[in-house]
Amino acid sequence: MTYDVIVVGARVAGAATALLLARQGLRVLAVDRAAFPSDTPSSHQVQPPGVERLARWGLLDRLGDAPPTRRVRFESSGAVLDGTFPAGGAIHSPRRTVLDHALVEAARAAGAEVRERWRVAELVWEDGRVVGVRGSSPGGQDTAAHARLVVGADGKRSFVAQAVRARAYRHRAPRSFASYTYWAGVPMTTGELHQREGLAAAAFPTNDGLTMVYMSAPLAAFESFRADPEGAYLAALDRCGDLGARVRAGTRAERLRTTPDLPNHVRPAHGPGWCLVGDAGVTMDPVSAQGIANALRDAEGLAGAITAGLGGTSPLRAALAAHQRDRDRALRPMYDFTLRLATYHSGPAERLFLRTLAELRRPAEVERLFGAFAGMSPVDEFFNARTALRLAAARLTDNAARRWSSTPAG
Repeated sequence: MTYDVIVVGARVAGAATALLLARQGLRVLAVDRAAFPSDTPSSHQVQPPGVERLARWGLLDRLGDAPPTRRVRFESSGAVLDGTFPAGGAIHSPRRTVLDHALVEAARAAGAEVRERWRVAELVWEDGRVVGVRGSSPGGQDTAAHARLVVGADGKRSFVAQAVRARAYRHRAPRSFASYTYWAGVPMTTGELHQREGLAAAAFPTNDGLTMVYMSAPLAAFESFRADPEGAYLAALDRCGDLGARVRAGTRAERLRTTPDLPNHVRPAHGPGWCLVGDAGVTMDPVSAQGIANALRDAEGLAGAITAGLGGTSPLRAALAAHQRDRDRALRPMYDFTLRLATYHSGPAERLFLRTLAELRRPAEVERLFGAFAGMSPVDEFFNARTALRLAAARLTDNAARRWSSTPAG
């Protein structure tokens, strides 16, 4: 059978792409070697821009009982910041067993054909162009499916990207390892982010009344960590205020998941007969927790370009090229910021910046900070010299006002 688009990989990026294309009336086949619902390593966090997309697509009510997190407490460099996101935004932290399944079922409901437990063995080529895939389900005979475009949505180690020799650029070696698990009996009223020298940690509520607690550290520390993962994980949380004590008072609900496989790279978004979306196209360290929101944004942009190109409103190659330019322009500030976070070191300027912000006690400025962290605004529009000067001037003004108010009359 011939399709307009075959999507290889049906988790967040792939299922979202299939959903959006099917809603535009295209004939879509999505395949995945997994069956759904099933789990996969994840940062869990759907940042507010991703939440807005899920709401716009009518899927926000399908995330089960994972509660929205509207308030965050951030501790770093001796500074403590507590606040909300701009415009009433919220983070959702659903289990991937819930989020991926919801997207797959929505794609099916929109008219996409979804084949689970179907492994792609090879791409089908014709005159130097990808025209389909060949693969099979367990115990089944190899079959081929053809399409005008094949989309690789099969993750950071993408088979499709390797098969089309999509050469990575902006490549940086892995800098971190990460470890997380789920805890019962650790109630959360806010989300928590902790930065320490050589350490980052986060805790957010997820489905089934559980709390996902994550830590990451420089890759150089991985060998010592793996000698006693559970002990090292808890020792890391003990460095984060009372988080370690609260976790120890709860009950670990599942095994500890740990990985040092955290590359950073950008690949081309398209080529003759193929496209890449989500982690297959852009992978970056999860320390900034942008992966899911990036995948949803990328899926929306790619689906729009494919719809325009196959629908005749724009030449396909030009539409895909414009999508790649837009994708790279949107990701660049956060990509660079994420690489800085993955050094797990804050310099004097950053420490002064955060202390100044904490001392000012201005909720609007904290909102701006959290909005930048969440990708609601370009992160380099907040973390720059102009903002630092504005905050320093505000602190001088506040200090002068306090001195004036404390001066005895007469």
